[in-house]
Amino acid sequence: MKVLVTGAAGFIGHHVTRRLAETGRCEVLGIDTLDAYYDPALKRARVDRLAGLEDFRFVQADCADAEKFPALVAHWRPDYVVHLAAQPGVRHSMTHAPAYTRSNLEGFATVLEACRRTPPRHLVFASSSSVYGAGAVAPFREDAVTDQPVSYYGATKKANELMAHSYALNHGLHITGLRFFSVYGPWGRPDMAPTLFASAIRAGRPLPLYNAGRNRRDFTYVDDIVDGVVKVLLYPPAVPPRPPLRLYNLGHNRPVETLLFVRMLEELLGRKAEVELLPPQPGEMLETGADLTRIQAEVGFTPRVPLEEGLRRFVEWFQGYYPPEAG
Repeated sequence: MKVLVTGAAGFIGHHVTRRLAETGRCEVLGIDTLDAYYDPALKRARVDRLAGLEDFRFVQADCADAEKFPALVAHWRPDYVVHLAAQPGVRHSMTHAPAYTRSNLEGFATVLEACRRTPPRHLVFASSSSVYGAGAVAPFREDAVTDQPVSYYGATKKANELMAHSYALNHGLHITGLRFFSVYGPWGRPDMAPTLFASAIRAGRPLPLYNAGRNRRDFTYVDDIVDGVVKVLLYPPAVPPRPPLRLYNLGHNRPVETLLFVRMLEELLGRKAEVELLPPQPGEMLETGADLTRIQAEVGFTPRVPLEEGLRRFVEWFQGYYPPEAG
């Protein structure tokens, strides 16, 4: 079977691509723009890890290109599509909204239209816990009201779910959206909390913690996320819902305060953090937590990697990939 993965050089995308290509059941085509939102060298290093896999090919392309991307899909005719390409970052979206409009809205519109013209068996796309927004009470359930996102990033992800509903309803596309919760692990983005925190601790730099470190996050190890993506992708329901759209939380269901997260990193790195406790940041949620009742019942997903083990694996990778700063 053929699987197209957008955002294949990204953090989650490269792990999903590797898992699929290693099954021996999938021919995987990965696409990515390799843009400079963060160091493209990390993205190229991820692609290099995939290059030796027999069932993997990579094309540098932009899924927001309304002419070239549908033509690529029509030429390759994938059986399954995993759409993980996006402009990430909650705080960044507060000051760089146009980038999110193009990547997250125009990009997803192009993916949907390409799938309408050349329908796959199943399209799975990345949503986010950021859709829950103001007024949400953890643990978040998929049927909770999600019309008050507190960031523009969250607004684009909510819009993606509505766009998917429209295409599922009107064109019969089989689509599943996955609301990811605070994904971490090896090969993570440098702008995400684990790498930012670990870098500051190791270098002895001040580490700002907003809301005095009391924000609670449902940190979910990337291998668990990949397990969920692959299960959902390859085993759609025998009788799809009407319209054929499903939404699932994909998290760990064990929120922890960011200050505790930092303390755990301190122990693994063998250094104390110079913590600066600051007020809450605009656009940030105070707590996230995934209710997994629906995905456990319908898909059989259960996270397996505890935070203690996941952080140990992350730190092992971090220390190997990033050399200590000089001085």
